[in-house]
Amino acid sequence: MKAEKYTPQPIDTTDVVLPEELEQLAELMARNVHEVWAGSRMAQGWTHGAQRDDARKTHPCLVPYEELPETEKEYDRNTAVGTLKLIVKLGFRISR
Repeated sequence: MKAEKYTPQPIDTTDVVLPEELEQLAELMARNVHEVWAGSRMAQGWTHGAQRDDARKTHPCLVPYEELPETEKEYDRNTAVGTLKLIVKLGFRISR
């Protein structure tokens, strides 16, 4: 398969409504998504910088989750919610 012909086909989870009790889990997951990403970048030699610069390996989002702009937090939340919806869609149950 050639890359230019690749068409993403994620499992459709639009019909999944997450229970309220998973909202806190989604936020914890979003925070962890950021921590994993930041840790990976830092391990590759990236540091915080005012602008993203691939040559200098600087990125403005290499800050604690609390300091991220809301748009970046929302990106991480969407990843977390999407993952939780997929788990539910596949028939798994999440319990404490």
